[in-house]
Amino acid sequence: MTMEFVSNYIDKKINANPNFIRFTFYELRIKENLTESDMLSFISLATQRLINNRYLVYRTSQQYKLNEEIKTVKSNELLIAIK
Repeated sequence: MTMEFVSNYIDKKINANPNFIRFTFYELRIKENLTESDMLSFISLATQRLINNRYLVYRTSQQYKLNEEIKTVKSNELLIAIK
């Protein structure tokens, strides 16, 4: 995994929906074939970049508010970011 991969992947997510971004275990570990270590590094780097871009970032089991509704980041979701 490279920084270019991280940047491109985040950019793809932002282009798809700039207001709500979700990273799941399935997409990173299975579809992108990242190792456990790479996945954790990816989530850490993505968290920092999204915070720097003024997103609110939530990880597994944390609660967040979306459309006046309180939700919890599910166990298969590694990160949720809301603009």
